[in-house]
Amino acid sequence: MAIPNPAPNHELRSPADLHPSTGGDQPKSKGWLWILVLIVIAVGGYYFYKSRGSAESKAAPAPGARAALGPVSVAVVPALKQDVPYYLAGLGSVTPFNTVTVKSRVDGQLQKVNFTEGQFVKEGDLLAEIDPRPFQVALEQMEGQLARDQAQLNNARVDFGRYDELHKEGVVAQQQVDTQRATVGQLEGAIRADQAQIDNEKLQLVYCRITAPLSGRVGLRLVDQGNMIHASDPTGLVVITQVQPIATLFTLPEDNLQDVIQHMKSEELGVEAYSRDDQTKLATGKLVTVDNQIDPTTGTVRLKAVFDNRDLSLWPNQFVNIRLMLAVRKNAIVIPLAAVQRGTQGSYVYTVTNGHANMQPVKVDLTQGNISLIASGVAAGDQVVVDGQDRLQPGAPVEVHSNAPSGGPGGAAPGEGRPGGQNGGRRQGGGGADAPAGSGQGQGAGGGRQGGHKPGQGKQG
Repeated sequence: MAIPNPAPNHELRSPADLHPSTGGDQPKSKGWLWILVLIVIAVGGYYFYKSRGSAESKAAPAPGARAALGPVSVAVVPALKQDVPYYLAGLGSVTPFNTVTVKSRVDGQLQKVNFTEGQFVKEGDLLAEIDPRPFQVALEQMEGQLARDQAQLNNARVDFGRYDELHKEGVVAQQQVDTQRATVGQLEGAIRADQAQIDNEKLQLVYCRITAPLSGRVGLRLVDQGNMIHASDPTGLVVITQVQPIATLFTLPEDNLQDVIQHMKSEELGVEAYSRDDQTKLATGKLVTVDNQIDPTTGTVRLKAVFDNRDLSLWPNQFVNIRLMLAVRKNAIVIPLAAVQRGTQGSYVYTVTNGHANMQPVKVDLTQGNISLIASGVAAGDQVVVDGQDRLQPGAPVEVHSNAPSGGPGGAAPGEGRPGGQNGGRRQGGGGADAPAGSGQGQGAGGGRQGGHKPGQGKQG
């Protein structure tokens, strides 16, 4: 049986025709695959970053929180109740009561010097001698002239007696008697002039011995022995300065003038002089007087104090810091200045109770050097933090590692808080104390550790 031929429209197909090739779509599929991989990687990295940041934020403690790291190490001191002197501080300079430049009152050769430089002399002590011989010769000359005029006066008086008797007998005229009387008067005047000249020459001899016009300390010798000196010389021989007692002029702001005057009426005010660095007490004296006017350019008034200066701790023209004690604050609550902090709500301190820190608002009455007088907020015996406040929060556990010396808050002896100085006599700020007006605030030191911080935040400058 013959096999019929296939239809014309059915052609023989190769295996390749039966399995069509997909080579043209393979590159396109691979590109989408890589895009999908990159998207997966990006999403995974994003979630990993977010989860890590969240874990770190949960693990990190809040600012100032130290509960997870243990108690905060701090230093505390107890608040004390004691009497504190109330001072006003000013800048001053030492001024001698008297200063004299010793000069010669006659011309001549400096024959002898009887003092040594730096010697203390008393009023009337012999300092130097000028050659007296020229003045001695002049004195003898005037004494001779006086003897001559005295003899002429005696003769004129005898003649006047004779003429007066002859006039009574009518022998001589009245005019001759009057003329002789005038001659006697002239000679009497000459005698008085001669005596005055003699006294002057004796005075010149006294001036040849130069003595101290006051008690004090002599300075450096300005003229050497053997030189010719004159009364018109501007420099003189030596300068004598009275240093025992000695005075001090200092200034205070005019705002304090009424307080000073009121206290002067009832008592004698004490004054203390301190060194230039305001650390060493030099002398103790008393206030003498207040100037009669205020300096309008600086708004200050000058005051004068006197010191015995027995140990010569004060020297003329020396710069000193003056503290005028007006009164004593009785039973004042005193804490170190370093304990007082500043915040948005005012001044505060940290106290320690049962091992935990408590933030206590306080009202500072005044600041004296390194101590603060507290009007309210702290009681005697409260433990106040003086170091480590920048790491504290209210209620944080604390560990006390040291205490200040027992002599007073921050090591200050009771009643010896030092006031700060004045700036050109002007009032300074009280080192972070919120004192009410009229409480003495502004007389304390302008420095001090007062960079306060807000509760729960880091320490601010």
